Amino acid sequence: MRILDRYILKSITVIFIGMVFTFAFLFILIDLFGNLQDFIEKKVALIIIAQYYLSFLPSIIVQTSTMACLISVLFTYSNLNAHNEVIAIRASGMNFWQITRPALIFALLVSALVFLVNEKFVPQSSMVNQQIRDTEIKVTTSEKGKGLPPIHNLTFYGLKNRLFFIDLFDPNTSQLTGITIIGHDRHQNLVEKIVALKGAWTGIAWKFTDCQITSYNNSLPNASPSSIHMYSVKLMDIKETPKDFLRQRMDISSMNLQQLHGYIKRFSGSGAIKTINSLRVDMHQKITFPLRNFVIVLIGLPFALMSVGKRRAMTFTSIAIALVIGFLYYVADAVGLALAKGGALLPWEGAWITPLIFAFMALFIIIRNF
Repeated sequence: MRILDRYILKSITVIFIGMVFTFAFLFILIDLFGNLQDFIEKKVALIIIAQYYLSFLPSIIVQTSTMACLISVLFTYSNLNAHNEVIAIRASGMNFWQITRPALIFALLVSALVFLVNEKFVPQSSMVNQQIRDTEIKVTTSEKGKGLPPIHNLTFYGLKNRLFFIDLFDPNTSQLTGITIIGHDRHQNLVEKIVALKGAWTGIAWKFTDCQITSYNNSLPNASPSSIHMYSVKLMDIKETPKDFLRQRMDISSMNLQQLHGYIKRFSGSGAIKTINSLRVDMHQKITFPLRNFVIVLIGLPFALMSVGKRRAMTFTSIAIALVIGFLYYVADAVGLALAKGGALLPWEGAWITPLIFAFMALFIIIRNF
């Protein structure tokens, strides 16, 4: 590696690390003041508080890496430009790609790092964070130390085109209260309705108490009931386990690609076409999300090399350019994802349209000006 490359790469790396730590500090500080009353009232131990905020770090790195990467690159090259070092470098015969090679390599490495952290660490840290929040922070003093809190109003699409409505699910005892299950055929016609007062997991199957199963015949007017059966106790043919019920709380954004792909595959037959389409958009976004570090740096570099001015002015200019580029990218990305989830674009189109457009814009600017 050339001396110039090492010099630029060192500057970018130092600023990037500083920006990530700054964003992390501000996030933790704001969240700490927001939860300070809960920490005091619930008498949360310092070690638990430390674990709680450490579990945020993977998500903070993922969410702030783009702006940190862009600001560090623009600040470094704007500083070089302010001291006329870029002019000297170009006078030596180096082209745009040779000058910006350290920044582009760094952006690619950050993209790979974000992908790795998002896949390996974010799901686990999110579960730890949620568990600490449920068992130590948001739980009442009388409930503290009694395990996970009950889940109220649980709704999700399950296997066999079934829609579950659960009033209360206790993950500690694997018991359900207030159960309503709506079953559909592949054409979304109502075929059955299951209502039960309570349900308990036996270890191999669900046992419902005070259960009513109504079957519907779609050949009759208004899908009239064809049969109604009442049971005081009934073992149900329901494939979902308590772990599946608990997994419904997991935020889609916290799943890795493998988990999200399995989730889509598991419930692809539920008949929830719009929901499955939205999940496919999220899956493609998980692939394109890390690439935004490289794309935004690619489109920001020409502005850093073209701008001239005093050192202090260049600092504010580089930050302003970073904010504008980042804002435009986030807006365009949000619009593309919304169109895809609304059905106007295919899932892969909605996730890839913004990085592709910004990449072509960057290449156009570079070719025209350099």
